[in-house]
Amino acid sequence: MSETAVSFALNGRPGISDDTRARILNAVAELGFTPNYAARTLAGAGSSTIGLVVARAPESIGSEAFFLRLIAGIQSVLSARHYGLLFQVVPSVEEELDVYRRWSVDTRVDGVVLVDLHQEDPRPAVLRDLGMAAVLVGGPDPQGRLSSVAIDDAAAARLILDHLSALGHRRIAYVAGDPELEHVRQRSQAFMSYAGDADADVVVIPTDFSTQAGTGALAGQLARTEPPTAIVFENEVLAVAGVGVIKRWGLSVPDDVAVVSFEDSVICSAMRPQITALHRQTYHYGSAVAEHLMRQVNGEQVASIVLAPPVLVARGSSDPSAADDDGDLPVSDLLK
Repeated sequence: MSETAVSFALNGRPGISDDTRARILNAVAELGFTPNYAARTLAGAGSSTIGLVVARAPESIGSEAFFLRLIAGIQSVLSARHYGLLFQVVPSVEEELDVYRRWSVDTRVDGVVLVDLHQEDPRPAVLRDLGMAAVLVGGPDPQGRLSSVAIDDAAAARLILDHLSALGHRRIAYVAGDPELEHVRQRSQAFMSYAGDADADVVVIPTDFSTQAGTGALAGQLARTEPPTAIVFENEVLAVAGVGVIKRWGLSVPDDVAVVSFEDSVICSAMRPQITALHRQTYHYGSAVAEHLMRQVNGEQVASIVLAPPVLVARGSSDPSAADDDGDLPVSDLLK
């Protein structure tokens, strides 16, 4: 058995038959062999580690189910290949770039997952110049510098507007995230573009993702002479906080104000009324991102891909007829 075949089997790389791979892995298991990763790095065989740096406040990451499920999906693929995930939180994009430069010099990671693409974002160009394998979550990169795995946010926005329009809503507010983020910009543009088709008046209110900014923006909308009859929130944390504000104003959900979240989680189904939300199978999203990146690490040229659009799960916060529906997604699906 050649050293190359053994290397391909241990690293999950193509180039050998399934039978050969199985025989090698069985022999490795019987011998109790574990690779020496320090020696592998010195030999130029890579670190068997993938990096993920997030430039956000730590508390915002801990409160958003999206990141937790995304990381779980990434880790599921890496673990099967005996790779580790090096996760770091930093306060700014500048410090994120410093991390990438240190990792590159130290050969600390074999590739990175990039999140939260900004407008005029310097990170794709820096990663390209460093020669690091990288995949963008979301996108695509407007400059085409990085390959990406994305979900069609424009189609998702249309699902929401079609749902609310069918229920008779014409004044709709979108409590969005940071307008400097590319996915927020794309979602906002989609809402505005489709507003005419839905015969709706849509207003986009940017926030910094904090509940303080979200509730303040919502209070301003509810104080209008003709307030919106439906509110779309960037994520489930903002949606839950928004429901509280609506109730404190003495209004009813959904009779006075319908509520929709752009992210689904167990929180949405635990609320009363349950919150209508887009369900994106984030765990599988993460695994697709990791698979895409591992192909790059193995030397393949990979093109950007767009996954299937999410499913809108109508619940009682927007549709009174769904308030007593027992056919909601099972908890196991909500965790994906």
